[in-house]
Amino acid sequence: MKLVCFDCDSTLSSIEGIDELARLRGPEVFRRIEKMTEDAMNGLLRVEDVFGLRLEQISPGRADAEAVGRRYLETVEPTAKATIDTLKARGWTPLIISGGFRQAIRPLADHLGIARVEAVDLFFGPDGAYRGFDASFPTTRSGGKPEIIRSLRAQLGPDRVVMVGDGASDLETLPDVDLFVGFGGYVAREKVKRGSPAFVTSLAEILPLV
Repeated sequence: MKLVCFDCDSTLSSIEGIDELARLRGPEVFRRIEKMTEDAMNGLLRVEDVFGLRLEQISPGRADAEAVGRRYLETVEPTAKATIDTLKARGWTPLIISGGFRQAIRPLADHLGIARVEAVDLFFGPDGAYRGFDASFPTTRSGGKPEIIRSLRAQLGPDRVVMVGDGASDLETLPDVDLFVGFGGYVAREKVKRGSPAFVTSLAEILPLV
């Protein structure tokens, strides 16, 4: 088995799901949440310092998550589907490791032919209202993505693991993968660009690397 792990936001899609949830709450909330997201993605804030705070301010319901799911499909990276199809044909198993939300990401994963999504569950009441999130999930905190990589290695015993992503939380996986590929197709983060053994601006560019 060979695993190729993709971040979702600003990698498989041009959007940041948490920012799109905030956008549904108006421009003031959007600006506040966007700043926190950007600082976390650039490594200026710890993920755990902003994760619950952002959701508390947004309080996203089930319909909001579904709306963001549709946005993911509308903003998919142009070469993602063909690249993943090619990787699968070459014997790679794709999966998503994200600090985003499983319910919103699932439609995009289905579109791309990705069975496994490692992302945070949102909880809703019978009326669809927000009831919290899975605070125990690894990607709600710093070091979460490497933790998931190590768990996948223990569980699946892959021969090779590749990680592709745009943010500081993705770069944290560098010691635990065989190849880390920084992605700058939407946002070229200097810390990620500097620290990545390989850096691409289109997902199709990863094919010669693996």
